[in-house]
Amino acid sequence: MRFKMKLTTAPGPANKLLGLEVLRFLTAFAILVFHYRHFAFVADEPVGLVNDRLPLYRLLHVFYDFGPYGVRIFWCISGFIFFWKYRDAISDRSVGGWKFFVLRFSRLYPLHIATLLFVALVQPLYFNLNGYFFVYQENDLTHFLPQLLMASNWGFQNALSFDGPIWSISVEVLVYFFFFIMLLATRSWLLNLVVIAACLTASGQVAACFAFFYVGGLAAMARRAVTPSVYRLAAESAGWLAVIVFPLWAWQFTNGHLESMDFLLLLTFTPILLFCLSREIVIPASLQKVVEAAGNMTYSSYLLHFPIQLMAVVVFAIVRAPIPLYDGTFFGLFIGTTLLASYLTYRYFEAPAQNLIRELLLRPRAARRESVIRPAILTP
Repeated sequence: MRFKMKLTTAPGPANKLLGLEVLRFLTAFAILVFHYRHFAFVADEPVGLVNDRLPLYRLLHVFYDFGPYGVRIFWCISGFIFFWKYRDAISDRSVGGWKFFVLRFSRLYPLHIATLLFVALVQPLYFNLNGYFFVYQENDLTHFLPQLLMASNWGFQNALSFDGPIWSISVEVLVYFFFFIMLLATRSWLLNLVVIAACLTASGQVAACFAFFYVGGLAAMARRAVTPSVYRLAAESAGWLAVIVFPLWAWQFTNGHLESMDFLLLLTFTPILLFCLSREIVIPASLQKVVEAAGNMTYSSYLLHFPIQLMAVVVFAIVRAPIPLYDGTFFGLFIGTTLLASYLTYRYFEAPAQNLIRELLLRPRAARRESVIRPAILTP
């Protein structure tokens, strides 16, 4: 009788980063609420928009007014997760270039191409009804080709185009390339400081993305370093104190005009918050599934909300009815429809497509390597 020894790998970190999953959902929700104002747009500008009449404005005014900051927080979360998950794996070559590319491609591209094609098909219908496109006006071949490559905002564009929110993912793709290549050379935290310092001397969204991604990476390194330490509780307590005190100090320092230092404030505050939220949180399994599902929905809600808006305004244009912008029921339907569509899309489209791509592009290569390394096992 021949026995086969099964090799097992060491389990990954037990920490599920549930606090970050909640924050990730909140940042996506903030952008969703902020972009609700698209329903007031004529071409690429809002017309007659009264902010304080927007549904639930008193409750959600932080999201309505400061939603765009969610993008920077999301970049910082991405940096934390990438350094947490891939820093050691890329440095020790256990995750190579092909595998890293497939992992990112399978996660991002299926939904991107689906929403891109949907918007490309529906925007002309809206144009025929109104004489202009909905919100994003640069819907031509020149902008479509970079969109196909997820390169829509690498500096070649005139303005946002097609499914406009993809711009922030496009910028982040540039960071992925740099992140992988530099980790092959060094995993030192000093590189993060150099990148952040360089970004402080530059301007634009690419520099901002690099800065927030790499400062998020510093937070991940700090969490890794402090987790086994006897000083973990002290470090976390100091972090929470900073989370509370720093915004209050900034408010006093700027006399309430935080926008004058919003970049530096977020760049300092966000990684401290991520460090605090990244501690291991133990909750009931059922609640953990809800939190993980909410985190998984963030990408789909980010890419789906504009196509859903586009579909809605086309219907209103066809029936020649005004959009009930200030109606709470309409707002609830938009938010509820987007979140439900996001959940269903992740479960029945994103996850299956991701698994299929990885099965096709990764498993055959792994199987070939195993066939060379391991002797064939005789069957009875």
